[in-house]
Amino acid sequence: MSKKENRKIQDFDGLYAFLRHYVDFMLRMAYRRIKYVGLEKVPADGAVIYAPNHTNALMDALVILAMDRKQKVFVARADIFRNPKVAKILRFLKIMPIMRIRDGMDEVRKNTEIIHKSVDVLLDKVPFCILPEGRHQAKHSLLPLSKGIFRIALEAEELMDGRLPLYIVPVGLEYGNFFRFRSTVLVQIGDPINISEYLREHAGLTQPEVMNLMKDDLTERMKEVILYIPDDEYYDATLDTCAAVINQQVDAWRKEHPQERRHALTTRFAANKMTLGQIARLRTDEPEKAAGLLDKASAIHRERTARGISMSSVTARHPFWSRLLKVLILLVTLPYTLPAAVLNLPITGVSAFLFTKMKDRAFFNSIRFVMTLVLWPLLLIIYAVVLYCTLPWEWALGTSLALIPGTVAVQEAWRLLRLTVSDIKLLCAPGLRHAIRELRLRYTDIVSAAE
Repeated sequence: MSKKENRKIQDFDGLYAFLRHYVDFMLRMAYRRIKYVGLEKVPADGAVIYAPNHTNALMDALVILAMDRKQKVFVARADIFRNPKVAKILRFLKIMPIMRIRDGMDEVRKNTEIIHKSVDVLLDKVPFCILPEGRHQAKHSLLPLSKGIFRIALEAEELMDGRLPLYIVPVGLEYGNFFRFRSTVLVQIGDPINISEYLREHAGLTQPEVMNLMKDDLTERMKEVILYIPDDEYYDATLDTCAAVINQQVDAWRKEHPQERRHALTTRFAANKMTLGQIARLRTDEPEKAAGLLDKASAIHRERTARGISMSSVTARHPFWSRLLKVLILLVTLPYTLPAAVLNLPITGVSAFLFTKMKDRAFFNSIRFVMTLVLWPLLLIIYAVVLYCTLPWEWALGTSLALIPGTVAVQEAWRLLRLTVSDIKLLCAPGLRHAIRELRLRYTDIVSAAE
C-alpha cells in the first residue's frame, strides 16, 4: 500500500495547508467583520469536539476552520460521498462521512468504523467538528440536537481509555445576514463539557440517560451563545422587535458596560439578548400584553417585507446621515466599481444560474463564495493577459493590480446600493415609520412597568 493510501485524514497535507491561506483570506473578504470571542475557553489539555449551530451551509464550516491555524476534521452526511470523485475531494478537504438514522439502521451500523477513525483524530489532538443539529436552518433558533455527537463522544471516551480528556465545545455562530455577502459573523465559544467528568458525575445512569442529559445540557449551552428565538408564530415579530429597540437597548447596556464600543458585534449581541430575555419574561408573566406587542410587531414585519425594506434600515441610529454617507460612497467609488462590476459578470452570472437550481436560500452565500474563490483568480489571469497584450507594461501592471480587490468592491457597492434603496423605501413609508416608533415606545412602557 502506498504512503498516500496510508495517510490519515488528519495528517499534514502541504497543498491543503497552502490553499487554506487563500480560503481563509477570501473568507475574511466575504464578510465585513468576523469576531471570535472566548477562544481561551477551548481546552488545551485534551481532545476537542466542536459543536456549532448550523445556519449557513458551507459557510459555517469555513468560519469554524478559520478560528485558528489548527487543522480540523469535519463530518458530513454520508449520502454526499456516494460519488467516488466527490468522496476523494471531500477527504482532501478533511471531511468524513457519518450515517444518519434516516439512512437506515444497516447504514448506521457502519458508523463504528467512523467512530474509530474519529478517535484516531482526537488522539492526535486534531479538533473534530460535528454540527449536532444534523441539518441547517437559516434562523436565529436551534433545531433539536441529534444523538450522533453524543454517541461518538461516549464511544470515543471509552476507546481513548483515559489517554486524553475529551471535551464537547459549544460554538455559537451569529450572522448579520444569512444570505448576503459582506455581512458580519460573531463566533462565540461556550462552556465546554468535560466528558470524563460528566460520566463520573452521572455514574448511576444508563448510557441512553446520560446521552439525553448531555443533549439537554449542550442545547442550553448553545442557546447561551446564539440569539435563540423560539421558532413559533412570533419568531419574525420577535426579530423585528429586537431591530426596533436595538439602539435604546445598546444605550442601556453601555451604561453598565461603558468600555464596550457601540457598534461592536458583542455589544449588539448583548443588547439583543437583553431584549429576548425581556420578551420571554413578558410572554410568561403577562401573556396578553406580550401578545398585543408582538401582534403589532408582526404587522410591521409583514409591511416591511412586502415593501422590500431591510431590517438594517430599521436599526439605523441616524437614518439621514447614514443614507447620505452611503450615497456619497457609491458616487465616489462609481468610476471603479462600475467597470469592476462588468468584469465580475461571469461570477455574478454563474452564481445567479446556480441560485435558480437551489430551493434553499441558505446555500446562496456558499455558492457565491465558492464561485468567487474559483473564478476570480482565473478571471484575473485572463484580464492580465489581455492587458499585457494591449497596453504598455506599466499600464498593464497598474491596472492588473487595481483589479485584484474588484470583486470585493463590487459586493460592497451592491450592499450599499441595496441598503440605500431600502432606506429610501422606509423614508417613503411614513405610516410604517410611525408604527415602528409606536412599537418602540410601547415596548419601553410595558417593559418598564413589568420591571
